[in-house]
Amino acid sequence: MKPLHGPLHGQVAVVAGSTRGAGRAIAVMLGEAGATVYCTGRSVRGNPSDLNRSETIEETAEMVTARGGVGIPVRVDHTVEEEVKQLFERVKAEQNGSLDLLVNDIWGGEKLTHWNTPFWEQPLQDGLLMQDRAVRTHMVNSYYAAPLMVARNKGLIIEVTDGIGYRYRGNLYYSLAKISAIHLAAAMAEELRPHCVTALAVTPGFLRSEQMLDHFGVKEENWRDAIEQEPHYVESETPYFLGKGIVALASDSNVSAKAGKVLASWQLSDEYGITDVDGREPHWGNYAKEHGFPPTE
Repeated sequence: MKPLHGPLHGQVAVVAGSTRGAGRAIAVMLGEAGATVYCTGRSVRGNPSDLNRSETIEETAEMVTARGGVGIPVRVDHTVEEEVKQLFERVKAEQNGSLDLLVNDIWGGEKLTHWNTPFWEQPLQDGLLMQDRAVRTHMVNSYYAAPLMVARNKGLIIEVTDGIGYRYRGNLYYSLAKISAIHLAAAMAEELRPHCVTALAVTPGFLRSEQMLDHFGVKEENWRDAIEQEPHYVESETPYFLGKGIVALASDSNVSAKAGKVLASWQLSDEYGITDVDGREPHWGNYAKEHGFPPTE
């Protein structure tokens, strides 16, 4: 355990959707920087979400604390407004009204995305549920978090998305959800600016999340074995790469200059000198250009 003297010591964060993947890594890196982190999600020990995976918010909170922060697990179904309201009321009561950072990383669309299928041939209920989970939840979280920040003329709201532009992402409902997060950040930035609160969006590159590792049948220790199945995995990154980028943003006294922007993990790496936890410096932006992928901007 590291001592509590990091750059975010004394700051309070809510990472909504921190059960696994980028959300978990963001929470853990914030903990390493000394923050108190409320780790929220639906999966708790003995009661997983409908994704039926093993990761839990208690594990995430324990990882936050082990790194030197204070991890606080709170089971929240962010599609239920009353539960979200109670979360931020609890934060306000326990932290004397302080909330420095909200990270909106709720997704829950893994089983709802029907690739290679026109939208009119997909189950409409899946497409609508995806918007409910990945867009509406972010709106509700921000609605209840913003007043705590506005009251102190201080705060940062970060939307986690996929991609840095408005291009089509291979599925109408998926594209709508991910692009909505970008515009939520841009629109919130305009309305929060007079109150010295910043909103922006971030994206990882090719993410080596727990679920993606499972998809390829590998572990983090032997992730390179998946390159034979997917050659582009060679430029993949751990979720902690983006987590480090968010710590850099939260520690930047001039972060307001980035209000309304969408920033990629590789761009944050370039600006702040960030390396991944495995010592690499993956740069999905350059890799995509070199291989003729659709533009990322």
